[in-house]
Amino acid sequence: MSPVRVTPREEYLLLAKVAEEAERYEDLVIQIKGLTQTYGALTIEERNLLSVAYKNITNNLRSSWRIVDSLEKLESARVGSAGYSKHQVVLIRRQRSRIERELADVCKDIVKLLDDCLLSTAEPGEETVFYYKMKGDYYRYLAEFAQQHDRGRFSDLSLAAYKISYKHALALLDPTHPTRLGLALNFAVYYHDVRKSPERACHLGKHAFDEAVACLDEDSSTQVLRDSMMILQLLRDDLVIWSGEMQKESAGNN
Repeated sequence: MSPVRVTPREEYLLLAKVAEEAERYEDLVIQIKGLTQTYGALTIEERNLLSVAYKNITNNLRSSWRIVDSLEKLESARVGSAGYSKHQVVLIRRQRSRIERELADVCKDIVKLLDDCLLSTAEPGEETVFYYKMKGDYYRYLAEFAQQHDRGRFSDLSLAAYKISYKHALALLDPTHPTRLGLALNFAVYYHDVRKSPERACHLGKHAFDEAVACLDEDSSTQVLRDSMMILQLLRDDLVIWSGEMQKESAGNN
């Protein structure tokens, strides 16, 4: 009995899945980059693995940044108290800057991969929406953590990518499509977190939520319906929080 032949593409995919299981996300990135450089366009499974890899790497870095940033603020407030010196704050600030550089490198890396390879081969519809959403997401992260002089530029680049993605989504995807809903959620978060506009965040989020609820189809596949409902729940939770913020601000101005 002759051995089963495994293609190079299957080898890349197998190693990518092993890396995901082992939570070695840098190794997962290497395998998906190899796939991209060798074959160009990615399958849905490969594309999702790419998303998982960068999401986990950046989530860990963003979490680390928040912890160190909080420590820096805490130590800064203690300067002058017994045992606390500016030197401790300087050391913590240096660590925060190192995390910022790592985060910026990762975000710029995925944006470069999108611009150089993936967007040019993307099919119209869900694939194009997915990749431009990713571009908007990672420029959003850059805008959140960048130094003041770079923040506006990254914010504008994020907005441009989200707008292209949303335009394609509105034209080519159903209101209940998980990719369209995920885009609406992240785009609304962009308006809230980066543009500091809960009003625009609520407007975009509520429009997406209402459209989806109006045409939910319980005959859809179980997995698609489950994914859509999960995103709708996240969207509703955010809308409640943002509406509360606007009510507090309005009450404070009266």
